[in-house]
Amino acid sequence: MENTRTSHLAIALSELASAHPQRIRMHTEQEVVASTCVRLVWDAPTLTPVVLAKLAEFSVSVAVLQRHNALFGLEVLTDDGNAVASACNAVAAANEAALECFVLTSALARLSVPGLLVMDMDSTAIKIECIDELAAMAGVGEAVAEVTERAMQGELDFEQSLRLRVSKLAGADAAIIDDLCSRLPLMEGLTEMLAELKSHGWRLALASGGFTPFVGHLKAQLGLDAAFANELVIVDGKLTGEVTGTVVDAKYKADVVSRLGAEYGMGDGQCLAIGDGANDIPMVQRADFGIAFHAKPKLAAAAKACINTLDLRVLPFLLRA
Repeated sequence: MENTRTSHLAIALSELASAHPQRIRMHTEQEVVASTCVRLVWDAPTLTPVVLAKLAEFSVSVAVLQRHNALFGLEVLTDDGNAVASACNAVAAANEAALECFVLTSALARLSVPGLLVMDMDSTAIKIECIDELAAMAGVGEAVAEVTERAMQGELDFEQSLRLRVSKLAGADAAIIDDLCSRLPLMEGLTEMLAELKSHGWRLALASGGFTPFVGHLKAQLGLDAAFANELVIVDGKLTGEVTGTVVDAKYKADVVSRLGAEYGMGDGQCLAIGDGANDIPMVQRADFGIAFHAKPKLAAAAKACINTLDLRVLPFLLRA
């Protein structure tokens, strides 16, 4: 599917360049090493002619981005990236179609060179917040969910909020952990994204303020290289309402990026991180390129790029070929 879609986009772009030779030029993605550019990513085929028509109003150079998924992607070089981005966002909104638009001012990591991606787990790699699900299964869902939301918004100290939420699980049957592990809902686009990165030798890790059974399950299921999270205390088959060991907080998650980058011998610019909450800010700032995914405002403001509407298949479009 992706080859057919990419071919159709390339043909349409070539026709546009022929019709508007003074305004539309074409380049290949590999020619661009570090330049201010706009990258556009979308899913709906009906948006393609609309986006191309809008680009024809500017003087730009355009490349088709080829990735191993069914999304469309273009790289646009222009003197006024903000104007191009604003215009494309406007036409997407007018057509009620999802479009990711990135104005990029720094060099991107290379997809074809081994790199490192460190991911948050809850609401990034999976669709849920595990602590909230455990709490619901233990009958204390509402109280814990409220604390989780305040922590994700950055209103509470993470360790304090973690211990407060876990304390409410005291006495719950530990079997709820295995139950939840068996039905963790993967985030849309996760498996496609991981497969593409793996095909180029990337290392993949989870760094989560959640809990070890869940990151361990995902590490095995997805073939990840490393996973870090908090350890729940279980005695006689019951949760005690405590965690043991070093708390995986915001600083710890940031240190995972540095530690794994050094351990795996990552080259300059090849370490990425992605998350959704305020607790991920140090991690995405520590990475060479930090990405906010459907994120809380504080993280969105701190990241170099924000994926707001589409799924994780977008991430490879934030890498150079």
